[in-house]
Amino acid sequence: MTTQQSRSESRSVPANMVTTNTGRILRISPQDEAARAAAVAALPVTPAHADPARRADVLFRVRRAEGHELSSWWMVGAFVVSSGLVIALLSWVPYSA
Repeated sequence: MTTQQSRSESRSVPANMVTTNTGRILRISPQDEAARAAAVAALPVTPAHADPARRADVLFRVRRAEGHELSSWWMVGAFVVSSGLVIALLSWVPYSA
């Protein structure tokens, strides 16, 4: 479905057409481009050598050397111990099955 818009040719602003990765076609005016450039300039610059494991929002992530990964048996053991603990604690609940 198409719609017609009444436009005045005298107040027409030149705009750039930008196609995104998803295929959307965006019309960007020079004012929008200037606002985007100002917003990009205001962003804090992070150093390129920053280790992602040392970010402020990451608490317990540790980067280990190759071959020093955590064994999956630790996770199996933790599951067995926590399951046994739950069963032991539930055995103290009266009138349980």
